Amino acid sequence: MSSLQTASETKIRPVPRHPSAEPRWLRWLLIGGALSFLALFLFVPLVAVFVNAFHKGWEAYWQAFLTPSTQSAICLTLLTAVIAVPLNLVFGVMAAWAIAKFDFRGKNLLLTLIDLPFSVSPVIAGLMFVLLFGRQGWFGAWLDEQEIKIIFAVPGIVLASVFVTFPFVARELIPLMQSQGRDEEEAATVLGASGWKTFWRVTLPNIKWGLVYGVILCNARAMGEFGAVSVVSGHISGLTNTMPLQIEILYNEYNFVAAFAVASLLAMLALVTLGIKTLVESQHASALRHKHPVQRPTS
Repeated sequence: MSSLQTASETKIRPVPRHPSAEPRWLRWLLIGGALSFLALFLFVPLVAVFVNAFHKGWEAYWQAFLTPSTQSAICLTLLTAVIAVPLNLVFGVMAAWAIAKFDFRGKNLLLTLIDLPFSVSPVIAGLMFVLLFGRQGWFGAWLDEQEIKIIFAVPGIVLASVFVTFPFVARELIPLMQSQGRDEEEAATVLGASGWKTFWRVTLPNIKWGLVYGVILCNARAMGEFGAVSVVSGHISGLTNTMPLQIEILYNEYNFVAAFAVASLLAMLALVTLGIKTLVESQHASALRHKHPVQRPTS
């Protein structure tokens, strides 16, 4: 009786379908829909930027970068990224290490605060800094006495960029470090390694790919940020305009070739960032394959 019942249960049990068993028309419909969406909202606008940038030839394109205001905007964008990314790198590693490796009161609050820039509009973030450091803000009088200028100056742009980008490194590292657990760090501590040595010899090698990935995303957002930087910059030509702000100014002045030329440079930086990201992912996958090779079943 039991064998007959087992046989009947085996017959009733559904057999999982392989993805290739789906109708061919359905697969082509999904692939075509995805490609059409990407073409309409990504490829066509991106191509249009480069077409308009070179609309009047290479010479007009090159001349767009020779103006002092555009060169200043490019330098300020790179300077902001050079300052904001290392700061977020340090914060991201510290926050991820604390959250993943230790239990403490206020841990959930820290996680919520890390996600705050994702939920707050960049314009609101810029207004926050204006209310804090502006001439009529909480610390405005004291900053004037010390002759320190933050709003409508480079420090304000850096602060706004740091705020909108600080979740990227931390959010890449937290799940990675949580999945790795604490066993290796605890073993190193038992063997007599100091906390600093444990970090350099154990923790950092384990998170290096996630760290590089987070830095790439942070850098891309820092160079392309518009909303928060627009509020705190004051749009002072040649002094506080980053590349996104310079593009807006050139476009509003009907200097379309120069506007699209600067936009194409920003797009090329984004494409380079995407290429580096893809390379990092490929290197990470290759490292995982070498570390955990697939074992073929032996007959």
